[in-house]
Amino acid sequence: MYEPTQLRTFLAVAQTLSFTQAARRLGLRQSTVSQHVRRLEGATGRPLFVRDTHGVELTEDGEAMLGFARTILEAHERAATFFTGTRLRGRLRFGASEDFVTTRLPEILEAFRREHPEVDLELTVELSGTLQSRLEAGRLDLILAKRRGGGESDSEGASEGELVWQDVLVWIGAPRLRLDPDRPVPLIVYPPPGITRARALEALQAQGRSWRIACTSSSLSANVAAARAGLGVMAHTRGLVPPGLVELPARAGLPELGAVDFVLRKGRRRGATQDAADALASAILAGGDRLHRPR
Repeated sequence: MYEPTQLRTFLAVAQTLSFTQAARRLGLRQSTVSQHVRRLEGATGRPLFVRDTHGVELTEDGEAMLGFARTILEAHERAATFFTGTRLRGRLRFGASEDFVTTRLPEILEAFRREHPEVDLELTVELSGTLQSRLEAGRLDLILAKRRGGGESDSEGASEGELVWQDVLVWIGAPRLRLDPDRPVPLIVYPPPGITRARALEALQAQGRSWRIACTSSSLSANVAAARAGLGVMAHTRGLVPPGLVELPARAGLPELGAVDFVLRKGRRRGATQDAADALASAILAGGDRLHRPR
């Protein structure tokens, strides 16, 4: 009833909320992506997306289809692996941004380890800029990291990569935090080469707003603790706002921070390592919508 090809296309659109980006990810024409979605909607008898001039959103039935699509595709992959007799082996060095500490990435990694027990998976959690550098140096085989959105280049040269999803950066802080417009903005930031740090400083400088560093840490949990304590504000991905913190309203007067992309990038190693990297990348793309939802 539900074709795997159409389900993969549906997941790509659901995760990127863009028919254009889904087509780019899948290597298809945009008209083909639209056709796959229409056929899947025809098979379900329900609309899965709401499309207008402002963008693409999932309907309630589309939200329900996310779980069904993942389950069907995972079963399809297990069956294919069983009957072809292919078993992945080797060492895979995977790096993930600090942003994913509080998401459901561990569930995806657990399922991957269960499906491929002979792959030695090594996980590195670091800032996106550091992960990009390690990948370029050949010290990682696959990374899941941030890059500047909207077609901007950044200091790490992270213009490549397969888009998992797009989001925007926002200012977040404790619910009762109030900023004094006559005093420097207290900032909670990652150390260089943090992308959110650079974007926050650039935006404030462009606005002519003074600022001071209230807390610096490479640990997401430390920065979140500082923000919950009311020490200051931090730039963060809207879809990954940690519990206990809220997006600051427009009346706070802080500048917009722009878009951010979350991408997968692969290293240059070949053979068994590349096969394992391809398999993990596919698993992350299939479950990409779970990466911007809290556990």
